[in-house]
Amino acid sequence: MERVTLACGNGASENNALIQRVFFKHFENQILIQGNDSAILPSLSKMAFSTDSYTISPLFFAGGDIGKLSICGTCNDLTMMGARPKYLSASFIIEEGFELKQLEKIAQSMAEECRKNGVLIVTGDTKVVGRGHADGIYINTAGIGEVIYEGLNPQSLQHGDVIIVSNSIGKHGASIFSQREGIDLVSHLYSDCASLFPLVQTLFQSNLTLRALRDATRGGLAAVLNEWARSSQTCICIDEKQVPISDEVQGICEFLGLEAYALANEGTFVLALPKSDALRALEILHSHPLGKEAQIIGEVGGEYKQRVILDSGYGTRRFLDMPSGEILPRIC
Repeated sequence: MERVTLACGNGASENNALIQRVFFKHFENQILIQGNDSAILPSLSKMAFSTDSYTISPLFFAGGDIGKLSICGTCNDLTMMGARPKYLSASFIIEEGFELKQLEKIAQSMAEECRKNGVLIVTGDTKVVGRGHADGIYINTAGIGEVIYEGLNPQSLQHGDVIIVSNSIGKHGASIFSQREGIDLVSHLYSDCASLFPLVQTLFQSNLTLRALRDATRGGLAAVLNEWARSSQTCICIDEKQVPISDEVQGICEFLGLEAYALANEGTFVLALPKSDALRALEILHSHPLGKEAQIIGEVGGEYKQRVILDSGYGTRRFLDMPSGEILPRIC
């Protein structure tokens, strides 16, 4: 069998063969191989639960693929709530005729990211739809994590808290856009798609006081900061010169009239913490490959409640608004 057929989703022998050949092969663990209708899990003290669906186009992009993204996305959502990812479900909607070789490549990516997070896929589902009824493959993952750091909440932001961004911004959005549109202006632009738990775990273990964490996915840095300003009833002031933006992303933005602050990221998070802990946090982030570009970009104040201000450093200031409209569909 070289391609997925409608029979692969019928629940009979062809369906079982696909599951055994691809999914059990790459996701094998003692809970999954029992093959029951649901997974029986050990109890956890306090849990986080998250789910997301992935419909990205193209399926394979510079820096990752839909499989890697589906594990990073859900595990990162758990991580941002102070949780260690433990168990995942994975459901696939596959278009008839999808190449088995491509499906296996996606499963390999998922297995690799599971290893990085220390998470198990313990249950799943496979459906096959007719040609033209899907764009290759869609994936849904849901995850359960064990809370190991409590109290992360943007409502707890206080005047004088520092805002840190862990990476240069906009790489995922800019790379997907350029690849989708066939723009070949830059050669080193790639998505920042990555599993953040290994990095963030070092912050959880540092005894620092962390107020809030958020991965800056759809809506980018601008969406996170505006949501935090609104929920905490504060003003967040950002020093524009301190926000890390790569030359490649800046070039794409200038060429297409986009703003890097609103572009999606898939391996970059925003952190708020007391100023007294900021330098230590930065030191920890810089010691990890995913945090080498981390920067202090601003702080929390009270000048304009529920607003975000961009300070150019040259005497000009402007509000950074919540992104609106469909900036870039099917980016995750």
